Amino acid sequence: MEELWARLERLVALGGPLLIVLVAVTALAALWLTRVLGVRVVRFFVKRSPTRWDDMILEHGVIERLAWLSPGLVIRAFAEPLPGETATIHRIVFGYLLVILLSSVFRLLSAVQAIYESFHFSGSRPIKGYVQIVKIFLVIAGGLIVLATLLDESPWVFISGLGAATAVLLLVFRDTILSFIASLQIAAADLVRIGDWITVSKYGADGDVVDIALHTIKVQNWDKTISVIPTYALIEGGFKNWRGMTESGGRRIARAIAIDQSSVRFLSPDLRERLKKVKLLTEYIESRTREIEAWNQAHDIDASSPMNGRRMTNIGTLRIYLTNYLRHHPSIHKEMTLMVRQLEPSEAGLPIQLYCFTNTTQWTEYERIQADIFDHVLAILPEFGLLPFQKPSGGDVARLAQVIGSERAQSPVG
Repeated sequence: MEELWARLERLVALGGPLLIVLVAVTALAALWLTRVLGVRVVRFFVKRSPTRWDDMILEHGVIERLAWLSPGLVIRAFAEPLPGETATIHRIVFGYLLVILLSSVFRLLSAVQAIYESFHFSGSRPIKGYVQIVKIFLVIAGGLIVLATLLDESPWVFISGLGAATAVLLLVFRDTILSFIASLQIAAADLVRIGDWITVSKYGADGDVVDIALHTIKVQNWDKTISVIPTYALIEGGFKNWRGMTESGGRRIARAIAIDQSSVRFLSPDLRERLKKVKLLTEYIESRTREIEAWNQAHDIDASSPMNGRRMTNIGTLRIYLTNYLRHHPSIHKEMTLMVRQLEPSEAGLPIQLYCFTNTTQWTEYERIQADIFDHVLAILPEFGLLPFQKPSGGDVARLAQVIGSERAQSPVG
């Protein structure tokens, strides 16, 4: 070793540029050996390993980035005989090595995140935001150390100077601080997971969560557009998460159909007998008829007027039919709320609402089931002597004008 240093000193005496070229060539050779040969050897063993995590580390380029340490280590080893200030060379090389190490740690953190996300539970507890926080901290801490090293100052000099700039830093990192706190709240309360269907009206978001990061949450809307929502805004503004509906296995139908109130009436004997032949109404009409007749007889009701005593109505019978229809429907969840009810009547008719849950949460299947049910409801209304309510259209006005014109043509001229 002493002989080697003696030769190097003689080279310095002969000429500094020659030594600089020699060190540069050695550094490049070391880089080539580590990047080409070293990385290939590591890749050879990693590909034959049964575990998956080492493959992810390799895929994220951690080993390739560590290979860039070799030229810095070579220059640091030969810094003493190089011409110029040795301390300055040491500081520059140390800064270079620290930057490479930080870059390698960044890639390693990304690999750790990828390994974590390969597990099934990662969707409910994403760590991307926390990884980003660690990276931000490393950038700040590493930057201060590199700067202090290059300027030959203590890092505490710069850290102590940050106290005076606290207000500015709080303003600069306001979104980061708010997002970090919001991320903690979201993770602690399990408010949002990757894959959840959420609705955030303020940002026009309605779709599946595809990414949860420190500053933003990405939502892929049903039209395949992407909405980007600040993480802290999700907590501040509120949102709707449909996960409960998905996990329950049922999706709600709460749709009403408006009935023309002028078509509501008591059941006539003929209509009652005709509806009795409907399988879903036979038992109800027979039992209800016996009950009403017994009550009217017990109270000596005069049956000459339909306003006396108790009577069955077509709208009430329709509600019973629809209730039985939903209970026997194969796509309706039988363990969840199921009812057919009247809502408050208005100038737009008497709303009859079907309130139930499908036994699937798949969107297209849900819409098909709902459409089939209301196709049936509209089709059976005339069987009960009922009419759906709708505002007059141009066709209605035209037909009315045609009827009026026909009547005028047939009437004698006065």
